[in-house]
Amino acid sequence: MSNSTGGKSRQTRISRMGNRELRSLLYMAVMSVLNAARRSGRGSPWQLRLLERRPFKVAAVALANKTARVVWALLTKGGCYRKAPELAQAS
Repeated sequence: MSNSTGGKSRQTRISRMGNRELRSLLYMAVMSVLNAARRSGRGSPWQLRLLERRPFKVAAVALANKTARVVWALLTKGGCYRKAPELAQAS
């Protein structure tokens, strides 16, 4: 869910509606990704900036929310996931 004011768009938390187990799995997966990014310093630039600005668990919920929105868009609109160009070059 999103709302905007003054030209600024804000995303809200992960909704508590839907599959509780899927939300838990997304959160646990994101915790692993962020732990690895924090230890090695080799996450996406967005993840690393987020970890600098926010507490670890808040960053995990933000990334889980972002991941859920990407998965939802792929499922509803069809298509397949393509890595962002800056991430494809880094790996």
